[in-house]
Amino acid sequence: MRIGLLTEGGYPYVGGDAGLWCDRLVRGLAQHEFDVYALTRSEREEPGDWGTLPPGITRVRTAPPGGAEQDGVTHGRRTRRRFAEAYGELAAALCAAPEPGAPQGAFAPVDPEADRFGSALYALAELARDQGGLAGALRSETALGALERACRAPGALRAAHTARVPDLLEAAARIEHALRPLSLDWYEDDGLGSVDLCHTATGGAAALVGLLARHFTQVPLVVTEYGVRLRAHYLGAAEGTAPVRTLLASFQRHLAAETYRRAACITPGNAHARRWQERCGADRARLRTVYPGMEASRFRDVGETADRADPSTLVWVGRIEPAKDLISLLHAFAEVHRREPAARLRIVGAAAGAEGEAYLGHCRALAVQLFPDEAAGAHAVGDNPVSFEEIGGPEMPDLAGAYAAGAVVVLSSVVEGFPVSLVESMFCGRATVSTDVGAVVEVIGGTGLVVPPRNPRALAEACVALLRDPRRRERLGAAARARALELFTVEQNVAAFHRIYLEVVSHAPVRRVPVDDTGEPLPFGAPAESRLPGHLTTARPPGSRPSWAWAPDDTAASVRTAGHPAEPVPATEGAR
Repeated sequence: MRIGLLTEGGYPYVGGDAGLWCDRLVRGLAQHEFDVYALTRSEREEPGDWGTLPPGITRVRTAPPGGAEQDGVTHGRRTRRRFAEAYGELAAALCAAPEPGAPQGAFAPVDPEADRFGSALYALAELARDQGGLAGALRSETALGALERACRAPGALRAAHTARVPDLLEAAARIEHALRPLSLDWYEDDGLGSVDLCHTATGGAAALVGLLARHFTQVPLVVTEYGVRLRAHYLGAAEGTAPVRTLLASFQRHLAAETYRRAACITPGNAHARRWQERCGADRARLRTVYPGMEASRFRDVGETADRADPSTLVWVGRIEPAKDLISLLHAFAEVHRREPAARLRIVGAAAGAEGEAYLGHCRALAVQLFPDEAAGAHAVGDNPVSFEEIGGPEMPDLAGAYAAGAVVVLSSVVEGFPVSLVESMFCGRATVSTDVGAVVEVIGGTGLVVPPRNPRALAEACVALLRDPRRRERLGAAARARALELFTVEQNVAAFHRIYLEVVSHAPVRRVPVDDTGEPLPFGAPAESRLPGHLTTARPPGSRPSWAWAPDDTAASVRTAGHPAEPVPATEGAR
């Protein structure tokens, strides 16, 4: 089958975790074809530095940040009226306050029957396809006036009601930027209309592209979110005035709700993300938890020699920034060092940006304050028990070496999504002490110690308990490694998406006309039954799923077989 892979600011132009995941997915599913549609971060970008693109990629199409810009088209009176109606509905949906007594904030539900956002969004997309000139219209006085009327209307959100002219100008400009994917030329039959399904690697703008492809060509949409885009927006929405933040948050919330409502399948990376999606309107029956796939082979040597680790050393590995709460870790280690004078703490990582550099400097100063040079005892003069190191030096050549440096790995974060460093330490067979944030408890699954965040005393108690009990460390480390190899490898991730692709496509009618080598239609290339929507073997109520499909609470690691093969081949697959 042919998959339209939708990315934003990543594959195939930028590396990092998202790009690496896309590359592994494409290489692991070599039996399929992938058309990559990338919203890039800059006007000019070159493919990523991981080497030649996989042979499974048949096409790469790109658009500048946010999609298409002004195309120079000027609208006539009738088209301007059509735009004003659609944009006015969109603005009214963004500014409308929830009913009294209804949940508010990030988790406020959107009623599918009363929602005007989706209808207005698709009306604007159709105008862009039919007439062009949407970018200019979104910057016009008509748009600004519609947004102002919506903000001043009775029942509007309180913060929106207080918007002044500068607030309206900024909000309108940022909404225009978010709606630029509506003007792309990707939604024709020779574009996304030629794929069997769209798979978006994130929410936001990439998911908006998938929604439009579904609207124009009926291509089913699979949404993968390893970090919920709406959650990231709320955590990072510190800039701008209150009215601007309110309007943009409303836009992101409505877009997330529309994405979850229209997607054929949604694959959160953990239960923490899944709960966000459910509270924002995702249908539980269409959710499939698929843990991120990570390369386990580079940690094999360390995992098989876990018993050789330094028994008195704690290791922290990650990106240094305030959310990692190294301050609490240092205060906890002060208590650990008081009770276990031979203990050492190795902090391995690089600072993230100017804020991270300032935070690292504060942590270094605190370490000197907490552990002044000792003239006698376990450490010589000038030998601080806390060290700050970066990967790539002579003592820390690679990431595996960082985890090999100690017997216990510590995670002290106050905010965390999917804890990658924790999974890496589990591959290495290390016992762990972690704070209860994000998906930590789900990842650990009873193979490590978990304490409340911002609690140095509890963190110290857990670390001391493991430092004093080598047999317990060995037992927990072995269990952690077995769990990681079962749930968090690249192989399980790729296999899960292979099954999901088959399931989704089996419920979608064949839209492409089979052709022969000369491009002529192939007689009887697709059976007549493949034109009918739905599953053909049994009559089931709308919305129900076949007996071999996942139960709502199943994860990708446990598939209900019920006498059927784990990877059923749908009847219509042969026609594709």
